Amino acid sequence: MADPARARRVADRIHKTVAQVLERRIKDPRLGFVTITDVRVTGDLQQATVFYTVYGTEGERRRSASALKSATGLIRSEVGKALGIRLTPTISFQLDSLPTTARSIEDALAQAQVRDAAIARAAEGASYAGDANPYRTKDEDEDAATSDSAASAESSESAASAESAASPEEAVHEQDVFADEQDGGVDNRQIAALQAQAMAEAAQADAQGRSSHDQL
Repeated sequence: MADPARARRVADRIHKTVAQVLERRIKDPRLGFVTITDVRVTGDLQQATVFYTVYGTEGERRRSASALKSATGLIRSEVGKALGIRLTPTISFQLDSLPTTARSIEDALAQAQVRDAAIARAAEGASYAGDANPYRTKDEDEDAATSDSAASAESSESAASAESAASPEEAVHEQDVFADEQDGGVDNRQIAALQAQAMAEAAQADAQGRSSHDQL
């Protein structure tokens, strides 16, 4: 098995030789605008894969593939002469899909740029449904917090004032209750005094009665 450096040199030599043969020796009308993109050689130098692209339509790619297949023998012979090694590797051609994929990506990017440009033009005359910046700034947050605190304090003071200040009707009711209690206290004291006076008079009468009985 050859070392990688030698395999790379053989691949480069095959690349140049095939490109020259296609340009100067192949006169097949089916052959289109073919470009050799890469050559890969196996470690034993027995097989070489030639990658190529064809500029044109799918039909032109098919016709070019047929022309390359027909010219494979001639191309291998020229490669053997150029390499000067004992065994000439077999040659196979493979269409390189990488450039096609790259072109597809480029086309997609170009279309995206066109759409972005159209959106940008449409947005030039548009205006915001609300504020340009829907988020509050730090100063606005602080002002809102201060307003909320002031409103809460004012509400607490109002509630305290309402609890401490009685209505005129409640004040009158309290005065009436106090007056009734005072009047009730006077009546009770008068009754107690009358009862005490009656008991004293009864005791005095009883004492006088016993004194009269003793005299008899």
